[in-house]
Amino acid sequence: MLQKIDSSSLTQNLYRAEQVRLYEKAAAVTQSIEMYTLMQRAGKAIFEQCVAFIPNVDNYLVFVGVGHNAGDGYIAALHAKLAGKNVTLCAVEPKRDVHGDAARAKQAWLDSGGKVDVFDVSMLTRADVIIDALLGTGINGTLRKEFADVIDAINLSNTQVVSVDVPSGLDADTGESLGQCIQADVTITFVGIKMGLTTGIGKQSCGNLVFNDLGIGKAFAELARSDAKALDIAHFEGLSPRPINSHKGTYGRLLCIGGNAGMSGAIRLSAEAALRMGTGLVKVYAHRESKIQICAGRPELMVISDGLDEALKWATCIVVGPGLGQNEWSKSIFDQVMDYVQRSPKPIVIDADALNLNAVNTSFVALPDCVMTPHAGEAARLLNVAVDEVESNRFNYARQCAQRYDAVCVLKGAGSIVDDQQHSWVCRHGNPGMATAGMGDVLTGILGALLAQGVDSHLACQYGVSLHAKAGDMIASKYGQRGMLASDLFETMRVLVNQ
Repeated sequence: MLQKIDSSSLTQNLYRAEQVRLYEKAAAVTQSIEMYTLMQRAGKAIFEQCVAFIPNVDNYLVFVGVGHNAGDGYIAALHAKLAGKNVTLCAVEPKRDVHGDAARAKQAWLDSGGKVDVFDVSMLTRADVIIDALLGTGINGTLRKEFADVIDAINLSNTQVVSVDVPSGLDADTGESLGQCIQADVTITFVGIKMGLTTGIGKQSCGNLVFNDLGIGKAFAELARSDAKALDIAHFEGLSPRPINSHKGTYGRLLCIGGNAGMSGAIRLSAEAALRMGTGLVKVYAHRESKIQICAGRPELMVISDGLDEALKWATCIVVGPGLGQNEWSKSIFDQVMDYVQRSPKPIVIDADALNLNAVNTSFVALPDCVMTPHAGEAARLLNVAVDEVESNRFNYARQCAQRYDAVCVLKGAGSIVDDQQHSWVCRHGNPGMATAGMGDVLTGILGALLAQGVDSHLACQYGVSLHAKAGDMIASKYGQRGMLASDLFETMRVLVNQ
């Protein structure tokens, strides 16, 4: 049995920006801490992060706006100046007044002998590190030109960037770029991790995401309800040890359906991944022209091209879609599988071409214990929206997909999201080297294997997505990202599933 560790780690919880704004003050009050004290802590943490990230450099360029983030920037600049650094501070709108604690922080900067400059692009060539405190979590809509121009200039420079709370120009809830956004090397976010920093464009824009709760994290977590949680392979204890008297039938019978003529590779990857995850028996139903290619080199797989009804009855779990295609053979097989599972429910993973066939299936009936694994393009077809819409709000569309099809949805991509209609989880692991053919097919096999071995669908998806992405990270760490093959993950998956 798979166990998830009950951890109180603050870094598991993800929040909407409004929740952080609403509850951080209340949390500070419970600790008898002034908001300006939090700002001072944030500014100090920003400077310390810069020193840790790029030690032994002297030239700091700090960008501020007029909001709360600007206050953090002023305090960070002050700490850098007191440490003997050469600090240039630029305000995009220097004549606009700042208010509240941000005004107090600005005055502290001015009182130290600091000044506020107007941006000139030549400043970028003299800087060793940039602190981005331009825009925080409160922005919405497209950026004004004066901010967009500065962001473009920063992104075109070769200078390392540390963003404060959120990369400027990024929607902290959805991870959508609001026209232009900073491409940070490090983002240090405070009090609660914002959802949009963990997936899609947000994950890309943040660079290395660092969390600092400013000493009020536990008090904040008691007040604010987390809207999602981060997934990490370390959160799981893994599968239970196998009983000595077990046999192959103890660990499930998985039927993988796909592999149309000339499309044998995808279903082979899914099926072999399932074997490596410990499934007792794996059978592949494929087009007769694909049988030899699927069997070759992996005799442990049972491959058939006839008797689908009998195979469906035999299985404890079904995977359908990898290499299925969308011709008449594909449609006939897909309809037969859907009809069977509606009459005789059992766990099923729907992926790849089966998702595309599902998108045009007007007679679709919700299936119990169903997992769907779309990438953004497949999710767009399933929901009849544009791909850009899906990528602009991945949490929202993962939930829509789960609800519309009464399934657990795994929305694949940077920061893959698992949604079971009521809760969302986003994967911390994964890297661009995994953007290669067959990676999704391997994930499908992992999920099918866990379901076949009796793991609940939502937990199987959380663990399976984490294990798959972590395996990719371990391969990238050892060999590099470029040139990674989906099949490279097999041996590492085997190591992880046995931990």
